[in-house]
Amino acid sequence: MLDTLEQDHAAQARPGNTSIYQPKQTGLIYPEIPTFATHAEERQHRKERLVASCRAFAMHGFDYGFAGHLTVRDPEFPEMYWTNPMCVHFSQVKVSNLILADHKGRVVEGRHAINRAGFVLHAAVHEAHPDIISMCHAHTVYGTAFAALGRPLDPISQDAAAFFEDHVVIRDEAGQVAVEEQAGLSVCDSFKGVKAAIHQNHGLLTASRHSIEAAAFWFIALERCCKQQLLIEATGIKPIMVQPDRARYSREHVGSEYIGWLHFQPIYEQIAQTQPDMFD
Repeated sequence: MLDTLEQDHAAQARPGNTSIYQPKQTGLIYPEIPTFATHAEERQHRKERLVASCRAFAMHGFDYGFAGHLTVRDPEFPEMYWTNPMCVHFSQVKVSNLILADHKGRVVEGRHAINRAGFVLHAAVHEAHPDIISMCHAHTVYGTAFAALGRPLDPISQDAAAFFEDHVVIRDEAGQVAVEEQAGLSVCDSFKGVKAAIHQNHGLLTASRHSIEAAAFWFIALERCCKQQLLIEATGIKPIMVQPDRARYSREHVGSEYIGWLHFQPIYEQIAQTQPDMFD
């Protein structure tokens, strides 16, 4: 039995596999990345996952008045993106009240206004990085507190290792409300090749080149990691860091875009089953 398991693990680690977590045994229930026959099908899928991401943020207590915005690029018109409506609580976002906006902040579809700060930051990143499909930002307790330190996360755990050398600290426009377009332009370059950013004196941002699900989960994970590090530092005891080579190994196996998408699947299923009004 042990030899068989070792062979399975070796096969899963070979190049070409999306993840070592994919089962090699056939016939087992396991999430599969969907494919779409039309842009309309993919658009509906992205909108539903965007709504579920907003609902997940509500469940984690990430709401703060009207602050916070999640975006996903439209599959047919990539110069436009879907986002949550202004002044609607995360828990009340549904497919029917999402808005479609262009990179100039003009609402193309939907009845609600757009969040100005959300437009400034997200539109700049989406326009500068055509490969980025989605972004998430919210004014969270631990992420905002950690952002005041103006430094990156330490590799204190396997969870934190998922962000090792894969996030940046942005100091431009630190603490200034991003309502001028120049503010977005000054931070968008920071998202080259990383999935997350800690904006000093502001909070957390995540981006995904894979899916809204990945961006949403990595935001949830980043907030959790900030909380963990603050709790450890509050003890006054210096933590033992994960060694760089081990942190990189963990990041490759538990910090990929695919793993972020995979982590979000049980979250989506739970929300879809318990909050069917999200599809309205």
